Amino acid sequence: MDFWQHLPEKINPIIFTAGPLQFRWYGFMYVVAFSVTYLLLIHRIKSESGKITREVLNHYFSWLIGGVLLGGRLGYIIFYDAATLLRQPLAVILPFSFQNGVQFTGISGMSYHGGLIGVVIATLYFARRQQISFWDLADLLTPVVPIAYTFGRLGNFLNGELYGRVTSVPWGMYFPIDSSRQLRHPSQLYEALFEGIFLFIMLWSQRKMPSLNRLYLPLYLLGYGFVRFFIEFVREPDAHLGVFFGLLTMGQILCLLMISAAIVLMVLLVQHRQSG
Repeated sequence: MDFWQHLPEKINPIIFTAGPLQFRWYGFMYVVAFSVTYLLLIHRIKSESGKITREVLNHYFSWLIGGVLLGGRLGYIIFYDAATLLRQPLAVILPFSFQNGVQFTGISGMSYHGGLIGVVIATLYFARRQQISFWDLADLLTPVVPIAYTFGRLGNFLNGELYGRVTSVPWGMYFPIDSSRQLRHPSQLYEALFEGIFLFIMLWSQRKMPSLNRLYLPLYLLGYGFVRFFIEFVREPDAHLGVFFGLLTMGQILCLLMISAAIVLMVLLVQHRQSG
């Protein structure tokens, strides 16, 4: 148990350095996430009858990556660090280029909810530009998304960041960047398990059900929002934001909005199906 508790302290977040460049596990996890997503989407196109071709997917994938990165970064600045945007506008792009010297440190300061919004906007624009159905793309992509998210949270764990609140549970851990040196929930692993693997199993196992066509996106939004909302109770709130109304974190507020949007979208889609 002692090894488990001190495991984060034994992990070097830097894979290797090359001169002034640093290559980190966090950035590598993004590469793995995008690679696994692409391979699973290719598998779906080959093994399942669908309206999206491999050529369309190859064109779309660059839009998907751009939506995740730009949306995730903008979302973090807007939701969690708006003061920085006013003080240093270039901070929006710094994590992708130069920060504290010339470093390839991966992507830091990212918001899941911002990335989600970025992907939805990018998908809507791409679908309209290519004159294909947004919902065909959404139904293809959504069952795959949670497994990609799993790698993002593993990247947070390897980076020793976004740890949980102080705890006395036997599986608690010490994180090297925690100046208080207290035992904490490994909330990154909770999120990887429930927001990632659990939701992936649920959606992937139901991916061929015609009755769920056009409903995969709201189902995912509902599932993720619900799971993330409760995990936030054991995740350390952002130090500069704390909690709102004495109870809710920014992540929980965004999840409540996400759940509300999912319910509205699901009702509208079901009504449209029944009227059609």
